[in-house]
Amino acid sequence: MQVSKNSVVTLNFELSDSSGKLLEKSEQPISYLHGGYDGIFPLVEEALEGSAEGASIEVTLDPENAFGEYEDDLVRVEPRDAFPADSIEVGMQFQAGAEGSDEDMIFTLTKITADSVVIDGNHPLAGQTLLFKCTVEGVRPASAEEITHGHVHGAHGHHH
Repeated sequence: MQVSKNSVVTLNFELSDSSGKLLEKSEQPISYLHGGYDGIFPLVEEALEGSAEGASIEVTLDPENAFGEYEDDLVRVEPRDAFPADSIEVGMQFQAGAEGSDEDMIFTLTKITADSVVIDGNHPLAGQTLLFKCTVEGVRPASAEEITHGHVHGAHGHHH
């Protein structure tokens, strides 16, 4: 079977930065619903269209097609006393409201001083060009329920 709209694609992948440093590698295969359901980078989905089990692809993703450009206005300095006294550390993430929006976003603590805490709402890979390599391990038709829900169920996918 070929990768096409409403097929479930199972793959192993590696994600590297522009210098070739490995950032992430699948330990187990992942599966996504193909056809514009936002389960994978759109350029990767486009490159996989029409391929079959065993196919390998490499796609270079500029920031716009990966995790976006780095936005300085997503970095905030907050008073230290707005955070718990002894239970925070650099690298921790939390969900909070974004300024000027009623939606929450994920912030990462990047610096802690006696008086302040710096938090960053950018994705950790924002602003980076990435190389996505993958091998298709399987392709199958999606079930009607998967199509309705917009994601894969079962092995390597979402469970209800």
